[in-house]
Amino acid sequence: MLFTALAHLDDRAGIEILDVEQVVIRDRLVLGVLLRSDLYGAQLVDVAAKVAADTGMQVEVSFGAAARDLTDHRRGRHHVIVLGRPLRAGAVAGVASAIAEIGGNIDSISRLSDHPVTSLELMVSGATSGRLRAALSAAAADTGVDIAVEKAGLQRRSKRLIVMDVDSTLVQGEFIDVLAGRAGRGPQVAAITAAAMRGELDFAESLRARVLLLRGLAATELDEARLTVPLTAGASTLVRTLKRMGYQCGIVSGGFTQFTDHLAAELGMDFAAANTLEIENGRLTGRLVGEVLDRAGKAQALTRFAAAAGVPMSQTVAVGDGANDLDMLKRAGLGIAFNAKPVVRAQAHTSLNQPFLDAILFFLGISRSDVESADAEDANASAGRPD
Repeated sequence: MLFTALAHLDDRAGIEILDVEQVVIRDRLVLGVLLRSDLYGAQLVDVAAKVAADTGMQVEVSFGAAARDLTDHRRGRHHVIVLGRPLRAGAVAGVASAIAEIGGNIDSISRLSDHPVTSLELMVSGATSGRLRAALSAAAADTGVDIAVEKAGLQRRSKRLIVMDVDSTLVQGEFIDVLAGRAGRGPQVAAITAAAMRGELDFAESLRARVLLLRGLAATELDEARLTVPLTAGASTLVRTLKRMGYQCGIVSGGFTQFTDHLAAELGMDFAAANTLEIENGRLTGRLVGEVLDRAGKAQALTRFAAAAGVPMSQTVAVGDGANDLDMLKRAGLGIAFNAKPVVRAQAHTSLNQPFLDAILFFLGISRSDVESADAEDANASAGRPD
């Protein structure tokens, strides 16, 4: 109705539509139109009043900056994703204040999910990447929410490879700790693992020390231990959704192929790299086969996977929780610290401190409704029902 009324005036008014945004919240329509016109202000107000009378809607008119100034202001746009469980008003207020304090503007806000976490996507303009990330990093620490910042544009939509750490990322817990418990060496191995993940010990050295403590363990224990290590909540949803979108998926682990090979097959991974336990006469020797896949090796594996997939590094996503993941997280186009140690969170591009791995989808701009719709379509197809 509004555009029809404007169209009737267009020949003599020189009306040009510059921007339109529409949001529906709980069956309430909010429509914003930015236009440039040769009409006097009073004439536009009259048009708005007629539309309001004819439709029963509330219509407001305001006059602001020239269009070229608005265009300049919207350069350097960024997607800001805010996640919380729950997401409280004070946290949103803190984020908005942080953006305003550095001269940024929130152009639009939309909800990506309401479960298992609540996430909002803000389109922000008028601030550089560095200042925005610094301001929102402080806001995240103050409010306890997770915040990711990505530059708007084609690069954000072109991610095509995700590579994940395994222990305490793709699965809950550390496989080596489970084996250590079965070998009666749990406390000793756990202490070394914790120090290595904090970055206090060289990973390769610490891994060899832990593996040595497993010497003599029956190889049959590996299969039984594998059944006790569950996937992280949302792991299957994350991989399934990304593969629908054409992503290639990989895992890279400081753990063992005796575990990761089965995991890769279960999830349909395209790439996998890990260490291998040496087994002789049905028992672990306490040694590894070949070189240790350490912090540098994980980053190299990411590079190798990207080359095999034909994907530039700018289009890669890496996810991990420990200090030995840092090189990989820094090298990826987007490095996400997942429930990570402070030293890792401080150096990754962004962090996720929720227990649901599929919340990573929201950082990529994928909404919960998109995921659920795709799952429903697949279920209908499997059942032979039409959409």
